[in-house]
This record gives sequence, structure tokens and C-alpha cells, in this order.
Amino acid sequence: MALFLSLLLILLFHSTNADWPPSPGYWPSSKFRPMSFYNGFRNLWGPGHQSLDQNALTIWLDRTSGSGFKSVRPFRSGYFGVSVKVQPGYTAGVITAFYLSNNEAHPGFHDEVDIEFLGTTFGKPYTLQTNVYIRGSGDGKIIGREMKFHLWFDPTQDFHHYAIFWSPKEIIFLVDDVPIRRYPRKSAETFPLRPMWVYGSIWDASSWATEDGKYKADYKYQPFVAKFTNFKADGCSAYSPARCRPVSASPFRSGGLTRQQHRAMRWVQRYHMVYNYCRDPKRNHALTPECWS
Repeated sequence: MALFLSLLLILLFHSTNADWPPSPGYWPSSKFRPMSFYNGFRNLWGPGHQSLDQNALTIWLDRTSGSGFKSVRPFRSGYFGVSVKVQPGYTAGVITAFYLSNNEAHPGFHDEVDIEFLGTTFGKPYTLQTNVYIRGSGDGKIIGREMKFHLWFDPTQDFHHYAIFWSPKEIIFLVDDVPIRRYPRKSAETFPLRPMWVYGSIWDASSWATEDGKYKADYKYQPFVAKFTNFKADGCSAYSPARCRPVSASPFRSGGLTRQQHRAMRWVQRYHMVYNYCRDPKRNHALTPECWS
């Protein structure tokens, strides 16, 4: 009997661990202090669809409008994170986003680094999309660099921390301090180097968000709500002196990831990545040198 129980516990332990990433061994979010919303951000649009309660920001989309916010300062590198909880149920066509961009400074020719929750239909998981593009035109000529994931938890049940680390040589996307993607700088032409602001928003992207636009936003389920808290934005602002040293997502001051962080990232990409633009045979990889190695 004791042997049977021991074997059962071992099986349960391995089954549980198979569904959860290995420890990254380093928690960059703990290195940066949270800020109150109004210390770092302002409403950008849809002020009537935004409310703040004890530093938890709620934004929502209905038939009349969505909402968005923007950081007060632009940055040229840094750690940018926020804890998010998204709405359960039917959310097809709806995008909840946290991202870096300079689209207002360079309209029609801007850089962007995205974390986006792509809304879904009943019984299907959210897709977390990460994307990087450089000097995008916004007219269909954008070279997207999408990687998509189904998370190892339900993002509608609780807050989880999502972050973008951006330095002059790499971009790292993290979920609860687990690296899920590293985008290295291969050339100045394929890497964002101009200052960017931090944004968050909820909006209707029915034309493409859910299964390439198959399912649209259905406003009988409105309002579509997203909650943000634990705001973090730290690094070299556009106004910092040239000697400002970029922060790191690992214990190494020079950047990069540890072996343990790489191991956790490989686990996520093996078990939870559902799309990788580098493996898409329909894409022109002559334009994406980061896919060559």
C-alpha cells in the first residue's frame, strides 16, 4: 500500500510539472518597483471607458468605444511590465494589449513591440500574441514577427504579470518572470532603436484577431473588460544621459539569459507556442534574418 501511494504521488508530481514551466531561477519583476498609474501614465483615448480603483485600472470596450492609456515619458530601453486579468467567455474580435510604440512620433513609419491577448470563443483558450516590427507603414506592408502562445494557465481567473524587456541588443518577453521569447538584434534595419512610449488598450480588431477574422466581436456580450495593475516602467528614458546603462532581464549586467532561463523558455516554446513566423513557409524569410540561425 505504501509503495502504491508513493508511486501515485510521483505520477501526480510529474503530471503537474509537465503542465508548468521549470523555474527560471531569476525574477526580474522583483527588481523594479511598481508605480501608481498616474505617476507614469495618462489616459490616451476613451476616458469614459476607464476607471481607477486603488491603483487597479479597468478599461472596457462596448459598442460606442474602447479605451487606451500611454506613459508620460518615452524610453530608449528598459523593463516594462503590468499584471493583467482578461474577461472570460465570448471575447472574439477583441484585443487587450500592452505594448511599446512610437506611432505618434513617427506616423506611418513607426516601431512597435506588442503583447496582445487575442479574444476567443466559448471553450477555447486565449492566444497571447507577441510581435515586433520596425518602421511599419500600417498599410499592409508591415513585416510582422508574430509568435503566439496558449498559456499554461487561464488568464481570466487571476492577475498574471506580463513584461517586455528592451535593450539595444535584444527584446525579451516574459510571463510571470518566465521568458517566453527572445528577439535578438541582428541589424539596425531589423531592430527598434528609436525611443518608444508604453501603451495599453482594449479595442475591436474583428477583421483579424480571432482565427484570422472568422469570429467577430458580438456586442450582445458587452462590455468587454480588462484589468491592469502593478505597473512597472523603468530604464533609460529618452531624456536620460548617454551614460545611462540599460537594465537586464537576467543576473548578467551585460544582458542575455541564464541557462535556467533558457531552459524555461524552451519549455514554453515546446509545449505552448502555437505559431512561429520563422517556421511559416508562406513568409519571405529573406526579410527576417533573425530566423536564419
